[in-house]
Amino acid sequence: MTAYLSLFGVSFLAATLIPFYSEVALVGLLATGHDPWLLWLSASAGNTLGAVVNWALGRYLLHFEYSRWFPFKISQLHRYQNWYQRFGVWSLLLSWLPAGGDALTFIAGMMKVRLSVFMILVAVGKSLRYALIIALSDQIL
Repeated sequence: MTAYLSLFGVSFLAATLIPFYSEVALVGLLATGHDPWLLWLSASAGNTLGAVVNWALGRYLLHFEYSRWFPFKISQLHRYQNWYQRFGVWSLLLSWLPAGGDALTFIAGMMKVRLSVFMILVAVGKSLRYALIIALSDQIL
């Protein structure tokens, strides 16, 4: 049980703005004979809930967009908003990408995407990624 909870935690951290690599932990646990289905569930749930943290940060941070310390210039914020409106919520299916995926979840919060829609799309993308890693690991191990 500790292995699955650890993978959940690592996957959770990997989905936030903190750099972490849950795939390495997943493959390592697969190699030691842990149940692939429970690993998939732990990693998918942890990574999806970690993305919710980014969504909440984006949503909360937007309240301070006119403050001097706001991390984005208003012009940058409008550019991000225009990009997001162009590609829409379906871009959240790409939230699993190592480069830019976490930013998508943060921007989704800033764009006030409904949490239910956010969680479904992010969960699908991230769950498919972990399923692919497990399938490929089965071929390698």
